[in-house]
Amino acid sequence: MSENLPKLREDYRKQNKSCFILGATGESGKELLKEIVKSQIFSKVTTIGRRKLTFEDEAYSNVIQEVVDFEKLDEYSSAFQGHDVGFCCLGTTKAKAGEARFIRVDHDYVIKSAQLAKAGGCQHFNFESSNGADQGSKFLYLKVKGQVEAEVQELEFDRYTIFRPAVLMCDRQESRPAEWIARKFLGPISYIFPTSLSVPVTTLARAMVNNAVIPSDQKVELLDNKAIHMLGKLEEQKKT
Repeated sequence: MSENLPKLREDYRKQNKSCFILGATGESGKELLKEIVKSQIFSKVTTIGRRKLTFEDEAYSNVIQEVVDFEKLDEYSSAFQGHDVGFCCLGTTKAKAGEARFIRVDHDYVIKSAQLAKAGGCQHFNFESSNGADQGSKFLYLKVKGQVEAEVQELEFDRYTIFRPAVLMCDRQESRPAEWIARKFLGPISYIFPTSLSVPVTTLARAMVNNAVIPSDQKVELLDNKAIHMLGKLEEQKKT
């Protein structure tokens, strides 16, 4: 597969597809946007968020920014129209936002966005979920992620890809003490068991881009942490 990746990207590029990214201000979304711009596989790239982003690199000059009020998304349905592919990296935490706000962002905003994307013609929807997501879980975070996975599936996109990364290895701008401790603890372990407990956010972003260009006859794809590692390192496999 690694040998075919350049051709797959070129073939995909020729289809002149457009995409949108939700959550481009977060660590995953920011890295995903960077990878998408670098890959040039989409003829049109749009970010959808609550505020405008500032880009210093000229490579981002053609990125379209749609500023929306997530509390009134129906009024911004036009922002979701005309995209072939959607990437959702939207999310917060209970610790940062409180339980009610967390559910509002991670569930309500995501589901409403997916509904508008479907109505707007989106064919391939990509959702960043979490390792252990289960709508029957006793843990709120995993329960909500599991609920969203299931509810988006009910919308019946032509292709629906769920990414379930483990702990994301990155240097967040915001302070999340629990994640900081986890990353410090998992760092050394990741060298021994690289695909088990964590994944670099750069690997996740590359996996999302690589997966988009790889044809699939599966209507629903569920990619666990190991699969994310494999997809995100296809370029490295080619070099070796």
